[in-house]
Amino acid sequence: MEKIALVTGASRGIGRAVARQLARQGWKLCINYREREDCAQSLAAELAAEGLEAMAFQADVSRRQEVQAMVHAIERRWGPVSLLVNNAGVAGQELFQDVDDAMWHRYFSTNVDGAYHAIQAVLPAMLQAHEGCIINISSIWGQRGASCEVTYSCTKAALIGLTRSLAAELAPTHIRVNCIAPGVIQTDMLKAVPTEIVPQLVEETPLGRLGTPEDIAYAAAFLASDKADFITGQVLTVDGGFIL
Repeated sequence: MEKIALVTGASRGIGRAVARQLARQGWKLCINYREREDCAQSLAAELAAEGLEAMAFQADVSRRQEVQAMVHAIERRWGPVSLLVNNAGVAGQELFQDVDDAMWHRYFSTNVDGAYHAIQAVLPAMLQAHEGCIINISSIWGQRGASCEVTYSCTKAALIGLTRSLAAELAPTHIRVNCIAPGVIQTDMLKAVPTEIVPQLVEETPLGRLGTPEDIAYAAAFLASDKADFITGQVLTVDGGFIL
C-alpha cells in the first residue's frame, strides 16, 4: 500500500502536530476536521508550500456516513488509507453526579464511536492488502482514571481495550494496532483546567515540564514507521513519567 494517512481531529493540538510530522515523513495526508476549517486549510497550505501532499476534509467522526464519505474521497484522490490515527476527541471536567445523558453520549460518540467508524471505514482495504497501521490516541486518564473527568476517562479506557483486542484479531493479517497515552499536554484542552492547577501538574511530572503536541507526534511517527514493524497491541505512555 502507498503511504496514505488519515488523522482525525487534525486541525489543532496533538492532531495537527501528528499530521505535520507524518507529512514530513512522506505520507500523503488527509487532515480531518469538524469545525475549524480555517485551521485545517492553513495546515494543508503550509504542507503544500513544503512540496508535501495534503488535503483537508470536514467530517464529524461521530457520524458514520460522514466518515465513509471522507474515506471514499481519499481513495478517489490517492488510493486506500494505509495509516489511520484516531485522534478526534472531546474533553472537559464535571462532577460525576452532574453528568447528564447528553454529555455522556457526546463524549462516547466522538471519542469511541468516532474511532469505531473510522476503523471500519478503512479496514476493508487494509484486510485486502494484508497490511496497515492503526494508532489510537488515548490518555493517561484512560490508564488510571481522573477525578472530575470520569466520562472522558471512560472513553479513553475504552480505546485501550479496543487497541489490545483489535491488535490480537488483526495480527494474522499483518495490520498493526497500537495506542498512545499522552500525559498533560499543552493544547487547548488544557484550558479547561484551572490555571492554578497547571504548576501543580508540572511539579507532578518527573521530567519537570508539560508535554508538547510534538512529543506525541514523534511517538506516532515512530509507531507508524517500519522501525515499529514488530510492535502491536501496545500502549505507549508519553507523559514525562507522570504515572510512574
